[in-house]
Amino acid sequence: MLRPTLARRAATALAAFVAVLAAAPGTAAADPGFPTQLNAADMLLLNGVRQAGLWEIPAGQMAAQRGSPKVQQVGTMIAEQHVRLDELVVKAANELGATIPSTPTAEQQGWLGEMQNAKGRQFDQIFVTRLRAAHGKIFPVIGAVRASTRDPVVRKLADDANIFVMNHMKMLESTNLVQYERLPPAALPPAQDVSSLGIAEANAGITPPVSTTVLVGVLVVMLGVASVTVIRMVRART
Repeated sequence: MLRPTLARRAATALAAFVAVLAAAPGTAAADPGFPTQLNAADMLLLNGVRQAGLWEIPAGQMAAQRGSPKVQQVGTMIAEQHVRLDELVVKAANELGATIPSTPTAEQQGWLGEMQNAKGRQFDQIFVTRLRAAHGKIFPVIGAVRASTRDPVVRKLADDANIFVMNHMKMLESTNLVQYERLPPAALPPAQDVSSLGIAEANAGITPPVSTTVLVGVLVVMLGVASVTVIRMVRART
């Protein structure tokens, strides 16, 4: 029979092992009732899409009246489609309780004034150049937000906006007035270091989670060793 002191030691050891097992990292189930919070990237998409419509709708309407036949066609379609996209972003903002802009920025108003003061081919060039540059800026934002957002309403808006913006870029390019050599370079993320040193540095701060199965196995082995030790101690004292 185990002496009281040895029994207490064995119980203490068992409690310590159980505590280690309980503290082991595991996979926690997500709380389905936890509300998704809009982050800065989500709001950037909402504001960007709304802001685009506020000046591109009047720009397209202006092109439909003052542009060459091809630019008139493109301007009409872009204005009509931006009306639809604007309805979608307003609906999304209302569902999310978000506040979005109601007027063009000072820069956008300047672009509209620039078009207002232009005529003929000059108008066509300004219209295509300004709108193509604007679509090129919002396009990567849509992709980045779509890849990371946790909100289904924002995700759906990104899907819709992606279709509209891609179509608008193609329409503008169909005029043969896009000056590709003047487009800003793509804002790409830094290239990954795939060298052995780079991989080692990347992995240095990452500790893989300990498997519960491994912990249980270690616990069983250590308990067995502890039991054998206790038995030998009892036999040595009797």
